Amino acid sequence: MVAAYRFKPLVIVLLLALLLVSVLLSLALGPVSIPLGDTLRVLVRWFSSAELPADHVLIIEHIRLPRTLMGVLVGATLALTGAAMQGLFRNPLADPGLIGVSSGAALGAALSIVLGGVLFSGLPPLLLPYATVTGAFVGGVATTWLVYRLGQSVQGTSVASMLLAGIAIAAISGAVIGLLSYLADDATLRTLTFWNMGTLGGASYQRVMVLALCCALVWWRLPRQAKALNALLLGESEARHLGIEVERVKRELVLLTALGVGACVAVAGLIGFVGLVVPHLVRLLLGADHRRVLPASMLLGAGLLVLADVGARLVVSPAELPLGIITALLGAPFFLSLLMRAQRRGGI
Repeated sequence: MVAAYRFKPLVIVLLLALLLVSVLLSLALGPVSIPLGDTLRVLVRWFSSAELPADHVLIIEHIRLPRTLMGVLVGATLALTGAAMQGLFRNPLADPGLIGVSSGAALGAALSIVLGGVLFSGLPPLLLPYATVTGAFVGGVATTWLVYRLGQSVQGTSVASMLLAGIAIAAISGAVIGLLSYLADDATLRTLTFWNMGTLGGASYQRVMVLALCCALVWWRLPRQAKALNALLLGESEARHLGIEVERVKRELVLLTALGVGACVAVAGLIGFVGLVVPHLVRLLLGADHRRVLPASMLLGAGLLVLADVGARLVVSPAELPLGIITALLGAPFFLSLLMRAQRRGGI
């Protein structure tokens, strides 16, 4: 018992170290490699009088730092919402995309990309670069609201009905996106294709600030539901007997997931498997207590996504591999192993 108690704080320390190392590597590595010493000096240059190459300062401060910050925000939020959804559905194979957030955001972005000239013709030129982000966010929130309404009944909110509604809406969204891809011209189709594969290449300080505002609410509220998620693991009726307001908790979890995942998909495109794999890895290390699972998932999700982005920049350098391909190649085999393990135990 003592060894297990000491092991858990050590895991948190190691996850923090992984995140710090991944951030440094993200700032230092790329088509133009920068020594770690110069990278650290650029980060603290406001407190130092050391002379640094201007190109190093430009690359880190204006290209890699906002990209790294976006990777931290996206990875932590996807992992956090994934852990919350797995606790809500009481299923380790659950994912934020199951309630239709990702597919709805993808549909909103596709409409903005392909039909933006018609939909946003009256917008000022200053706002046009944010049309895709806005469309994706609105699509994610609208889809979540629809799924939530379809899951409501006189007995309350049915998680199973929400799951089935999310799957159906994801299929419809995929069909509409396919139709938009068929109608798009070559340039628009290329933009739509790369966005659907996921990337942090469009990072900027403005987008990071908007994403941070959305993620701050999710980071603040979701960990506060750890006690309720622990109770829900016993079942909804048992959670009610323990004093948990189950309907309010389910509503808040779904809405916060919609906000977090919708914002992440809006700025980075579709990045799969982070919300599925990371919480499960954390549970293998720390157990099922959501008081530890939620914050640890944030640390591991942020670190792994930033490392995956480093790999996406280095694999085909000086070109860049879409980040969603990296996460899918790493996450899909892990998902299959979870599925086979669940089948050996008698079903999911």
